[in-house]
Amino acid sequence: MEQELAALEQKLDLLLAQGTKLRAENSDLRARVGELESENLRLNNKVGAATARIEAALAMLPEKMGAES
Repeated sequence: MEQELAALEQKLDLLLAQGTKLRAENSDLRARVGELESENLRLNNKVGAATARIEAALAMLPEKMGAES
């Protein structure tokens, strides 16, 4: 009976340690998700600005001329 309790205690210690490790990993991953979401927003804004500049440049080009011979 004593061995069973010792084995159970050891398993419980491992489970608690793994839980602590997983909580820390989860916290790190949540922080990384926040960083990536911020970076994604920044890049989307950059793409939007580039698209607007390209559209403005295209609008300044003369219309297509008639068929040339």
